[in-house]
Amino acid sequence: MSMIPETQRETQSETAKPLLISVETLAEMLDISPRSVWRRLSCGEMIEPIRIGSSVRWRLRDVDAWVEAGCPTPVSEWKGR
Repeated sequence: MSMIPETQRETQSETAKPLLISVETLAEMLDISPRSVWRRLSCGEMIEPIRIGSSVRWRLRDVDAWVEAGCPTPVSEWKGR
């Protein structure tokens, strides 16, 4: 039995956000297909994901900041060399 009142538990679950998101979740957030995410990533138009074993995930805070900035094309260190 939880010691947290039911109303607080509901609020906690509503405000809890994942730290990492999948390509499907990212695609849904951007209203594009998962294939479009991969295509844009391969063209250098998408922020880089992180890899955990064989899983590929994006940090939600990075995605939020990227969208807030207007989805700019990320600048890689190798570009322009």
